[in-house]
Formats: sequence, C-alpha cells, structure tokens
Amino acid sequence: MKATGVVVEYNPFHNGHLHHLNETKRASGADVVVAVMSGHFLQRGEPALMSKWSRTRMALEAGVDVVIELPYSFATQHAEIFSRGAISLLDAIGCESFCFGSEDGDIDTFENTVQFIETNRERYDEFINDYIQEGMSYPSALAKSFQSLRGGHSVIDLSKPNNILGYHYIEARNQLNSSLKAYTISRESAGYHDEHFSSPSIASATSIRKHIFSRSGEGRIASYLPASSLEQLEQYQNEFGGFHRWENYWLLLQYKLLSSSKDQLKEIYEIEEGIENRITECVKSSASFEELMVKLKTKRYTWTRLQRMLLHILTNTRKDEMRERDSSPRYIRLLGMNDMGRTFIHSRKKELPLPLISKLSSADPFDVALDVRAAEVYSLGLTHASHRKKLLFQEWTQPPVMI
Repeated sequence: MKATGVVVEYNPFHNGHLHHLNETKRASGADVVVAVMSGHFLQRGEPALMSKWSRTRMALEAGVDVVIELPYSFATQHAEIFSRGAISLLDAIGCESFCFGSEDGDIDTFENTVQFIETNRERYDEFINDYIQEGMSYPSALAKSFQSLRGGHSVIDLSKPNNILGYHYIEARNQLNSSLKAYTISRESAGYHDEHFSSPSIASATSIRKHIFSRSGEGRIASYLPASSLEQLEQYQNEFGGFHRWENYWLLLQYKLLSSSKDQLKEIYEIEEGIENRITECVKSSASFEELMVKLKTKRYTWTRLQRMLLHILTNTRKDEMRERDSSPRYIRLLGMNDMGRTFIHSRKKELPLPLISKLSSADPFDVALDVRAAEVYSLGLTHASHRKKLLFQEWTQPPVMI
C-alpha cells in the first residue's frame, strides 16, 4: 500500500484542511494518508482547543486514514526541531511521500531553496548572527538573512509561516537521508494568522477559534468546517464543559511564576538571556495571560517564542529533559485509524524501526514522561473536577480511535 504523510495540528479541522487532504491524495496518488498530529499543546506554545482524541476523530471522519502523535518534545518547538520530529515519524511509519500547504505552492522552488541555502550555509549563518546582535528576533533574522543572501535567485519567500515550515520539512528529509518525496499545495484564501473571515468557505484556524470563543461563534463558523468537525466541537463542549485556551491556565501559570525563584526559572527550557527577570517583574502587575503577553512582547522576543517559554514554565519542562529527547522520536504513538489505516498498520507493524504504542501502559515511562505531564497539565484547563478526571483518565486508557 502506498502511503503519504501530512503534518498537522487540526485546531480545529476546517475546510482548508479538507482541501489540503483531498489535494494531497490527488497529488501523491497514495492509498493511505498518515497524519502526524501535535498532542495537547502546539507549536506556537498554546493549548489545543480540544483534546488530541477529539481532533483525531475529526481527522478520521474527514478522510485521514492513520493519526499518530507528535510528542511534546517536538510539537512545542521552533520550526527546525518540530519538522525534524514530524518527518522522522512519517519516514519511520513507512510513508513514501509527504505533502504540506504553503504560500508558494511550487515544490521545485522549495527544493532549490534548500539546496541554495546549504551551498551558502556559512554566509547565511553569519547574516543571522549579525542581525540577532542588532536586536532582531530569530524569525526576523532568518527572513532578513535570506533576503540578503538570495540576490536575484528564484527562491521561496521565507517570511511566510507555511513556507518556513515547508523549507524545514525538506531540510529535515535531506538531513535524515530519507527517500520521502515532497509535494506542496497552495493555501486557499485565508492566511495562517488571519483573524477575520474573508472567504465564504475557507478561514484560518485562528479566525475560527476567535469566533468559537465569542458569543456568536457557533453560527458564524458553520460554513467553514465540515459537518463532522461541528459535531465534534459540540460533543466536546457537552462532554467537557468547554474548550481550552491560555486564559484557562492563567492562575496556574501565575502561581508557578510567583512561587519560583529566578534560578529555578533559568532551568526551564527556552529561558535564556535573562528573560526570567522580565517575566517575574511583568507577572506581578498582570491580571491575565493576555496582559502578561502584551507586557512581555518586544522586538527581540516574538509572541510565539514567549508563549513557548511560558508553556514550558507551566509544564515545568527543564532544559535537560528536552535535550534528552529532542534528537529524534523514540516511539510511534497511534492515536487512531480507519479500516484502510488498520490494514496499512498491520502490513507495516513488523518492519517498524520504532516501538508502536497503542496504549500508554505499554510504553517506556522515560520516553513518554513529558507527554504524560503535558496531559496532566492540559486537563487542569477544564472547570469541573469530574471533567478533568475523565480527560486525564483517557490518557492512560483510551485505545486508538477507530471509525
């Protein structure tokens, strides 16, 4: 069976994702689509709207065949490590190709860009260091360095978020010496960070989440999601009393920051350059997560980078813990599959280079320690104790979702 892979968060699964899924099948000619999906916390350092189990069901009902989890140690990282983890898992499970959405939409340009930067790596790194020394954020320094280096060459625009991820997917594939073939699909209508609806049927996940948390959200988002996604949203709200966002965790984060010494904060992953001093001062005068973020934001520190720092503080994820686990994934955790996916997994099971985990109890405790802790903290974002207990119980007892 021919399998292709996609790297996703599905927060939530919307019509743009459905377009990408259908185009992935068409472009690759694959029999099976494997989605490697972030768990309870995401690449931009924020909690997922719904649990990974509900988002897995969304994916399967929309046509994905297999869903596996991208572990916390990769899912909450900057683009390079995030991509390395995702592509490693797609390669390990036996995909022949992968497909990503991008603003550019031309795979040859991506391939040429990766080759161009590798050829000019020394100069590229010099530009990056110089711009960071000038006070730029790392993403801005990357984009500026690329502009300085590219000259008249035909390369992709690395100031665009999906182009950046696509670049790193291909870079990771090359570094892994993988034979995965890459495809890309142009994003339709809505931009990655768009907060407003600008199309009758395609909207960004950001704008959908914004309207979910507004009083008029449900009626306005109906035309932007498949019916199955709307059903899962309604079911999750009924079952768990609401959705997850950073403000749900504000008091927990505030307590953690106020009760931790600066030396303790310095041990947390991504806390560098004395930023702990700024964080501990700003939290004292902040009444919400949003207010804290506005006070922390500077030209050097992007919103996403700060969110990841605060997430690692919330989950008490130390530098040594992440560095022990972020070189390459140590297991494949199966979250769900349909009949086609079950056939694919059965055909590959004996050849997998990594342990396949269908229940947490069968995993090496060290390997999954960060994911377990993330699940424990994620459950605290729910209001009622019974809902928190039920969600956490799922982490240990939920078998792969089957449809």
